Amino acid sequence: MVRELVVVSGKGGTGKTSIAASLASLASEDFKLSLADCDVEASNLPILLNPEVRGEEKFSGSKLASIDLERCTRCMRCEEECRFDAIRELRVDELACEGCGVCVYVCPAGAVELRDRDSGLLYLSETRYGPLAHARLNPGESNSGKLVALVRHRARQAALERGASLILSDGPPGVGCPAISSITGVDFALVVAEPTLSGLHDLKRILELLSHFRAVKPLIAVNMWDINPEISEEIKAFCMGEGLDLVGMIPFDKMVAEAAAQRKPVVEYAPNGRASLELKKLWREVKTVTGLGG
Repeated sequence: MVRELVVVSGKGGTGKTSIAASLASLASEDFKLSLADCDVEASNLPILLNPEVRGEEKFSGSKLASIDLERCTRCMRCEEECRFDAIRELRVDELACEGCGVCVYVCPAGAVELRDRDSGLLYLSETRYGPLAHARLNPGESNSGKLVALVRHRARQAALERGASLILSDGPPGVGCPAISSITGVDFALVVAEPTLSGLHDLKRILELLSHFRAVKPLIAVNMWDINPEISEEIKAFCMGEGLDLVGMIPFDKMVAEAAAQRKPVVEYAPNGRASLELKKLWREVKTVTGLGG
């Protein structure tokens, strides 16, 4: 049976990916892993895991209008009816076209068609911890949630092929479509919060999202707790009041940035550092609370 743990946050900049990379290192000692980076708009997990790309495929998340000038009668209906001003002098502006299909519908000559738009790339790579599914969405492209679903599907395929027992996913920040796609159907969710007013606010938002979609009971970790002990205590009290499992309080540690510069998880770069020691405690607590430890 393959289980899935996703690391999420209500906002960007909490240190979620750094924590996910360290968890990949620690979890690989206990489980056969398959990894996924679900932050398809700004994929950073590969920076820390330094993978070798083994395969890639194109991703099409939307359609793009295309005009066959040989069949076109120059009636200009397509330009008149386009509400996005994407057609000018029978040329389609790729950035403005939404692929809605109105131009196809109104063309009397059948000269317009919708074609798949190249929206990004989906990768399957190899790391020292196991296979990694990740992607790159092109700037301005849509359907990031669909691409997240494909990344998770590839990670699950790799898990089944390799006999992995745990999928570890680095989710996207925020509470939008990509975040929704990353939490659907997971077994466990680790929410990383930062001790700021916006961090506490956005922690509550991601928890509301998890509750709305009836996802699993989340685990909470506070990163860089000592930069604002007062709000860290607020988060602690909030978790206690809501019956949430606070599984880790990770201190600020310059070694995390140094490790990132060397493309390594901090638990490997500075195994006895302040952050690393707390991350090891966090992983032990995650295993205990989730039952992953047996």
